[in-house]
Amino acid sequence: MPSLILGSRSLAAWSGRTLVVGVTGAEPALAAGVDLPKSTVTHLDAALPVLEVGTKVGATTTLPAVPGLKADKVVLVGLGEEGEGGTDALRRAAGAAVRAAGKGSVALALPHEDDADLAAIAEGALSGDYRFTAHKSAPGEGEDREITVFSTLDRKEDPASVLETAATISRNVAWARDLVNTAPNLLFPQSFAEQVQQTAKASSGKLKVEVLDDTALLEGGFGGIVGVGQGSSRPPRIVVLSYAPRSKKVPHVALVGKGITFDTGGVCIKPSAGMLTMKSDMAGAAAVAATVVAAAELELDVAVTGYLCLAENMPGGNAQRPGDVVTMRNGSTVEIIDTDAEGRMVLADGMALAAESYPDQILDVATLTGACVVALGPQIFGVMGNDEELRTAITEAADRADEPSWPLPLPTDLRSGLDSAVADLAHKGDRWGGALTAGLFLQEFAKDSDGEQIPWAHLDIAGPSFNEGGATGHLPKGGTGVAVGTLLEHLANLA
Repeated sequence: MPSLILGSRSLAAWSGRTLVVGVTGAEPALAAGVDLPKSTVTHLDAALPVLEVGTKVGATTTLPAVPGLKADKVVLVGLGEEGEGGTDALRRAAGAAVRAAGKGSVALALPHEDDADLAAIAEGALSGDYRFTAHKSAPGEGEDREITVFSTLDRKEDPASVLETAATISRNVAWARDLVNTAPNLLFPQSFAEQVQQTAKASSGKLKVEVLDDTALLEGGFGGIVGVGQGSSRPPRIVVLSYAPRSKKVPHVALVGKGITFDTGGVCIKPSAGMLTMKSDMAGAAAVAATVVAAAELELDVAVTGYLCLAENMPGGNAQRPGDVVTMRNGSTVEIIDTDAEGRMVLADGMALAAESYPDQILDVATLTGACVVALGPQIFGVMGNDEELRTAITEAADRADEPSWPLPLPTDLRSGLDSAVADLAHKGDRWGGALTAGLFLQEFAKDSDGEQIPWAHLDIAGPSFNEGGATGHLPKGGTGVAVGTLLEHLANLA
């Protein structure tokens, strides 16, 4: 990860590789609020119409050897037309510009009005620099480069602290992306658990890690995750990753993440094309792990416990079958309908375990249903829950984090589709409203030992968790780390 530096010299004196400057308006013009040398402004003003510079958010144009600057080149990046800007535009533009800059040091001189704008620029720049090279025989260069952000904020507003926070968040988002992008023969339940242990040990945050292995899961009555994982030679794990601030009188939030390290569909096997990106079926667990570590490093005044429900869904000789009945952690019995609907089973056991600590809220994060992608497309995640205030808080946090979401209902008339003739619950309804019936199933496990509901929200990130297309804005190809920003926004708001 590159180093993030607050600019201390003038733009004219900065002597690195690439300087990023914003352009805006229907007729392209340099963005206001940036102190460029007069000769530089004159040159760029003359070049804008000749080069037909685009101002669409993230559009880039590169100019070499601009007068008045020591930088080797200038990247002009679109910030949108008048009134189209804001933190989202700054984040996306910064990411696109850093990617367009290529190798070498980069400095960003983009307009900002407050610390939220400055944080968006810094996070976008670091996100745009992200690349996954762990599996390359010759990893690419550029990982250690400097990214300088120039700020017009007064020292009293502490821009250095804003950048430090942005770097912490971005480092953990990058870790979530790395986990998602890692090949499934290298990332499986045990190796995932070991990575979490190593990261927690190296972190500056006060973190505790407990790993429940296959023996502990079997003895503890975790029939959901045991059943999902029994077809694999690599058994399941639940990792409990926790952070508690010094103060005891703080909210306690439980985060539960789906961590299917590879999903074949089990005996209800997927078509081969449907398996190509199934290494990303653990993106929920990756987001939860990254969020807990970041919360600890930021010392948020809220207690956070993450439950990473890790399993590999394989069609081995001992694999689960449709028609099997399993007993969950909370004692309820579930009839298996479709072994390719495994995520809700590992989540349900994780939620039941989380409920035993009586948290103030339970949030689960999962690449749960293709139905949610059909409903909302590949860039928007769905939010469901048993508490309207909490559901609204999550969608508002997602807006602030530039992670598009949309609230979805849990219609009571669909609940009868989960009735079973042989068990307490069928684990899947019919094809209609598949994302919603998955949510209705999970809702059954957001209860304490007395049967009272715990405020709960479900984030179905099946669409935006993995970008199959090319990089766009601040988002890379592959794992996106979606939900980390939303969860941290929500936790910070609670704190």
